[in-house]
Amino acid sequence: MKKRQLERRKKLMMDVLSNAAYRPMRLRELAALLDIPRPKRKELYRVMDELVKSGSAQLNANGAYVRAEKPQIVGTFLAHPRGFGFVDLGEGEEDIYIPEEKTGRAMDQDKVQVALLEKESGRRREGVVVQVLEHKCKEIVGTYQKSPHYGFVVPDNPKFSQDVFIPGGQSMGAAAGDKVVVILTSYGSRRKGPEGRIKEILGNVEEPGTDVLSIVKALGIPTEFSEKVIRQAKRVSEELIPGDFQGRKDIRDWTMVTIDGEDSKDLDDAVSLTWEEGENGEGVLYHLGVHIADVANYVQGGSAMDREALRRGTSVYLTDRVIPMLHQRLSNGICSLNAGEDRLALSCLMDVDGQGQVIRHEIAETVIRVDRRMTYTNVQKILDGSDPEVCREYADLQTLFKKMDELSACVRRQRQKRGSIDFNFPESKITIDETGKPLAVEVYEHNRAMELIEDFMILANETVAREFCEDEIPFLYRTHGDPDPDKVEELLTLIHSQGIAVQKAKEKISPLEIQRILAQAKGQPNEALISRLALRAMQQARYTVECTGHFGLASTHYCHFTSPIRRYPDLQIHRIIKDKLRGRMNQEKKDVYASILDEVATLSSSAERRAEEAEREVEKLKKAEYMLDHVGEEFEGVISGVTGWGLYVELPNTIEGLVHIRALEDDYYKFDEETLTLTGEAAGKTYALGQRVRVRAVDVDLCQRNIDFAIE
Repeated sequence: MKKRQLERRKKLMMDVLSNAAYRPMRLRELAALLDIPRPKRKELYRVMDELVKSGSAQLNANGAYVRAEKPQIVGTFLAHPRGFGFVDLGEGEEDIYIPEEKTGRAMDQDKVQVALLEKESGRRREGVVVQVLEHKCKEIVGTYQKSPHYGFVVPDNPKFSQDVFIPGGQSMGAAAGDKVVVILTSYGSRRKGPEGRIKEILGNVEEPGTDVLSIVKALGIPTEFSEKVIRQAKRVSEELIPGDFQGRKDIRDWTMVTIDGEDSKDLDDAVSLTWEEGENGEGVLYHLGVHIADVANYVQGGSAMDREALRRGTSVYLTDRVIPMLHQRLSNGICSLNAGEDRLALSCLMDVDGQGQVIRHEIAETVIRVDRRMTYTNVQKILDGSDPEVCREYADLQTLFKKMDELSACVRRQRQKRGSIDFNFPESKITIDETGKPLAVEVYEHNRAMELIEDFMILANETVAREFCEDEIPFLYRTHGDPDPDKVEELLTLIHSQGIAVQKAKEKISPLEIQRILAQAKGQPNEALISRLALRAMQQARYTVECTGHFGLASTHYCHFTSPIRRYPDLQIHRIIKDKLRGRMNQEKKDVYASILDEVATLSSSAERRAEEAEREVEKLKKAEYMLDHVGEEFEGVISGVTGWGLYVELPNTIEGLVHIRALEDDYYKFDEETLTLTGEAAGKTYALGQRVRVRAVDVDLCQRNIDFAIE
């Protein structure tokens, strides 16, 4: 249909919809009204589709066309494995619940138009998907099932509920049981399911590593570097050359160390510390140096390496592999602050008083040489004196680490004084063998050495952010907004039910008030649960171009400066810092940064969410795989979640499973949404958050990564 003809027909249909005698009609009824024969109804559908997309017309809850009297409601459909879904309307807007029978074949992440249903008093908004405006899902990952002349792919993602038909000749020779990547060629209709063609074979489900690779591919995380990126990485020198020293502060004679995990290879931060006693009993003045690998010296803006780093956004750390943001030749080589090697750095040099406050600072391009590569484990042994052999090996650094610990305590006290929140719940440590099979799932223990580095990095991030905010230079900030008031009220109600006294001085809750709540729970059996409940009420931190502060840290200025090897925002702001230091930050340069930073912030925030989801899903998979060998065994646990479909129980080693409501066979249990409890109708027995229970592992579903428990 030609453009002019299309416009004429659109005008004609708008005249029909605007007629006072018109009543809402479906497409078939409109075709009959206008006497349009069957072969030409596709043209009518296109006209009506264009009117809906432009906002001139819309579909009502019955699928009939009406003139758009008010702006159409458009959002992102978020599917749930149980069939229903939600439409996300964006930040600050309440989402819309979509019952299973009203999803209109929308798929997870689709852009959809929604019609609101009549709202029942006291209940959340419900709606019906009346139009899929844009399919976001272009590829899926799943398991191939082969027939003689065609095949099907069963999606791994439980939110994608339909199998994908693979016509003959479109399978790339995949065998039954292969994990594959499928390009969707058709999204199907009411009578026909989706179709696709296989793009990549990842390996058989039984092959080691295929399970994790399937999760990575399903989330669209890049795993291979292009030839152009590899060539650029190979051209980077493995050693410093004389020209690298020009214009830099040479501090190679300073004593400095890296402190990381035993398995870390990309060492992007080092610390140094000297101190002097103040005059007239004024206390100690600390000279803290946080030295960060100068990755921007090797990754030029707009280069193939830079574009690939932006596409990846962050390194992804999984149980059996690391998917790096930068090519390993840089991340493990010239950009890694390896002990005994000359390296280029951006250093944040801070004078910190005995109250943990920065009183002066300088940001400088430097040349450094790390003296020792330390681990969290060994530094902790030095701090607590638990291993005489380690203490002897690092005898020359003992005083340094003791002073670092002393300064760290000052900095942490200052942060806590203003209200910084420390969420205290266990993280998982999963040990695997060479095939990826999980051997143990344990709680990852944090120690003072980790806190020490965390304190110094936060201090440097705040110091850098404050300088550039005050100078009004375009920049990338790490921001964390105030919690949603409704979620806070729900949180306070739940915490009160856990026996914790709660107070809120004003309409908005402050970080200090949340900190006090967590302090009351410290050492209690439900401490981890209270921390998780508080975290769920928080907004997600993200990258922005506005310096709006960080609620969780109770910080007015915050950015990510300390990890340019593994986070793109850090690399981006290093370029801004270097332009300022070298006197290149003119108005033209400011305009350039102002034009690109919004997109960098959006892409980086999105990449971070993607990485977090991959890490979470791989962890769930490995925990489920671990529990396969423990089906039938009994465990003590704590109820960590209560829903209409059952109880979630967390074991001491962080593994969580579901006691389905069908498994509560002793009574008929009713769910109370306000108190998050399940109560037996006959006997009155109640299951509530934080309650200790004994469970038995009864089933494991590796495909869904679910663990089923039964109450003992």
